[in-house]
Amino acid sequence: MSLFSLRFLKNLVPCYLLVLLVIAPAAMAQPKSTKVTVMPAITDIDRYSVRMLTLALAHASTRYDIVPDADGGQRTQGRYIEDLRTGRIDVMWAASDASIEEQVLPVRIPLLKGLLGHRIFLIHKNSQSKFDAVNTLDDLKKLKLGQGATWADTKILESNGLTVVKTQKYENLFYMLDGGRFDAFPRGVQEPWGEVNKIPGLELAIEKRLMLVYKMPFYLFVSPDNPALARDIEKGLNAMIADGTFDHEFLNDPSIKKVIELADLKNRKVFYLDNPALPKGTPVDRAELWLDINSL
Repeated sequence: MSLFSLRFLKNLVPCYLLVLLVIAPAAMAQPKSTKVTVMPAITDIDRYSVRMLTLALAHASTRYDIVPDADGGQRTQGRYIEDLRTGRIDVMWAASDASIEEQVLPVRIPLLKGLLGHRIFLIHKNSQSKFDAVNTLDDLKKLKLGQGATWADTKILESNGLTVVKTQKYENLFYMLDGGRFDAFPRGVQEPWGEVNKIPGLELAIEKRLMLVYKMPFYLFVSPDNPALARDIEKGLNAMIADGTFDHEFLNDPSIKKVIELADLKNRKVFYLDNPALPKGTPVDRAELWLDINSL
């Protein structure tokens, strides 16, 4: 080997070692991600929930990768709870009650600021005159309302003296309403706009003047075996509340913004209902977590 080659190698080795010293720690510093399997994002609420979860976990020191459930499809709430309890998924979202909170771990920040507890009705398109005659809660008690058998709302409506017709399957409610099995299908104000024409051939409409209001927190839920994830989500959501990101995302979400405008909340006749199923841990004293209609 020539003298030039020996000198070249002698100079190259320190440079190579320097590159290793720079690159190796950087590679080692990359945190390993933790996969978080969530419900599939099918509805606008699903997509909003995934976005809020993603923004919340961006505040965590742990790197999380959010992955939708590979099976996809829409299952019953009871099935999702079981999937969460058994570790098949890591995060779900739903309206809360004591029964759910006994089974899985809630992150007690209402994602929808209680908007889901503002309920307007899907009705048959020829039934508006029936609701125009409703002026008191007693008037409303004469009508039948349709709900899912396991939904938290069902217990609330029944405990306030309202008549509820129940079924296990969500899709059945639209056919039952169209067929006159009950008079109205109470929905969160953001829900009926995408549902009224969901099934071709059904003659449904959105009722124009009434609204039920009750405390209905809509939470992210985590497996009881993963409290660290729950803490990271809660910490992130509280950070978003503190810096204004939470309200900005809520009020500017296209689906929420649209329905606040469409529902005409301020001009509806409101019936306030008690929620006896409201868990004791519900943060009712944190006014910043709940929607104030008068501020819209």
